[in-house]
Amino acid sequence: MIMEKDIFLNEIETFISNEKLIDKRKLYISALSGGADSVALLLSLKELGVNIEAAHCNFKLRGDESDRDEQFCIELCQKHGIKIHIIHFDTIEYAKLHKISIEMAARDLRYNYFEQLRRDIGADGICIGHHREDSVETLLLNLIRGTGINGLTGIAPKNGYILRPMLSVSRKDIENFLDRKKQNFVTDSTNLVDDATRNKIRLNLMPIIRSINPSADKDIANTALRLREAEKIFSDSLKASEKEIVTTNSKHITSINKQKLFNTASPEYTLFYILKNFNFTPSTIEEIHNRLRFAQCGKTYLSKSHRLLIDRESIIIEPQTNFSECNRTYKIPETGVYKLNDKITLRLEIKKYKDKKDISILPNIATIDADKVVFPLMLRTPQQGDWFTPFGMKGKKSVSDFLTDKKLTLFEKERQPLIEDANGNIIWLIGLRTDNRYRIKEDTKNILYISHEDSQNE
Repeated sequence: MIMEKDIFLNEIETFISNEKLIDKRKLYISALSGGADSVALLLSLKELGVNIEAAHCNFKLRGDESDRDEQFCIELCQKHGIKIHIIHFDTIEYAKLHKISIEMAARDLRYNYFEQLRRDIGADGICIGHHREDSVETLLLNLIRGTGINGLTGIAPKNGYILRPMLSVSRKDIENFLDRKKQNFVTDSTNLVDDATRNKIRLNLMPIIRSINPSADKDIANTALRLREAEKIFSDSLKASEKEIVTTNSKHITSINKQKLFNTASPEYTLFYILKNFNFTPSTIEEIHNRLRFAQCGKTYLSKSHRLLIDRESIIIEPQTNFSECNRTYKIPETGVYKLNDKITLRLEIKKYKDKKDISILPNIATIDADKVVFPLMLRTPQQGDWFTPFGMKGKKSVSDFLTDKKLTLFEKERQPLIEDANGNIIWLIGLRTDNRYRIKEDTKNILYISHEDSQNE
C-alpha cells in the first residue's frame, strides 16, 4: 500500500520537476474547493514538502451546502496545519452587474481573487487541481470546434502564475489516493462549467474511446505532451517568420508583407498565427488566405477589435478606434490656435504678403490667399463626391482619385485630413496638396498660414 502511495506522489513530483512548476523554497497557493481533485492536490503538495497556503471561495450559490464546504475546508487545513484564506462572493449579483453567466462570474471572481491573494502574500504561483481527463477533454473539445496545433496540446501545465501539478494523473488515481488515506471530500463547489459539449465528451464519447483503447486517456495525454514540445519548436519558427514579415508603426498600424508571407513554409498557418492576436476567427483567416491566393485586393474584414485591409503589396491591420478617432469633424471659426484633441493642434495666422519667401514649402504648413478664404473652416476626412483643383492644375480632380494616384491605402484615404472653407471648397489636403484656386499670386495681399501638427506622426 505504501508503494502505491509513493507511485502516485512520485508521479506528481516527477511531473512538477519535468515541467519546472515549483521551487520548494518559495510559497504557493493551493486552490481548495473541498472536492476530490483539490483535496488530493493539497495533501499531495503538503506531503511533497511544498510550502503552501490554501484558498477557498464561497460563492453563496448552494445555501447551506456552500457553508458546509467552507467548514470542511477549514477543518481539513486545521488538521494538517495549513493556513487557509477564505472569501465570500455574491456571485449572482456580480453576474447580473456584468451581464455574464453564473459560471463565468464564478470563474472571474475566483481567478481574480487568487491573483490578488498571490500578490498580497508574496506567493510564487497558484496551484489548480486539473487532472489528465480534464486535459484530454479540452484537447477533444478544441479538435471538435476547430483548432491549430496549440489547441491540441491540452491544458497547459503552466499559464502565467497558474500551475497544474496533477495533469499526469487520472481521476481514478486521485480517488484511489484519497481512499488509501481514508480522506473524504465534498462535491466540488467550484465545478461550475456549464458546457454541454464537454459533458457529451465526458459521458458519451470517452466511454466509446476507452472501449477501443482502455488506456486512451493516458495515450492521448502523452500525445498532447509530445505535441506541446513540437509546438515549442513550431512557435519559435513562427516568431522568427513574424519578425521578418510584420511591421508595426507608432499608430499601432500593422503591415504584413504579402510576398514575404508567401515565401514562408506555411503561409496559411503563419497568417493564422499572426491574425489570431488581432481577434480574427479561424474561418475569417481562411477566407483572407483564399483571397490572397487569388491575388484579390481591396477587401476589408472586421474583428471585434481590429480592421484588416488586403492592399496591393501588404495586409494592413489597425485598431477600430483609429477609424472612429479620425472620422471626426472640427469647426474652425477664426484664426488662432486650436488644440483639437490630445494629438492634433491647428494654428491659423494671417500676415501681409511681401514676396515669394513667405510661401511655405513644408508639408505641414499651407500658405493660402487669405482674401479668398471664407470662415468658418472645417477640418474633416474625405467624403464621397469630394473634389478640388490640385495646385499646379487647372481642371478639377476627385479627392479619391488623387489619393489613389498617391498610392494611399484605403485606410489611409479614410484618415486623410482636409480643410474646407464656408463655401464648401476644399482648400488643403493636409500634407499633400493645396487647391490651385487659393494659390498665392502677384496680386495677393494677405497670406493665411495654416499649420497642422499631429504628435502621432512624430
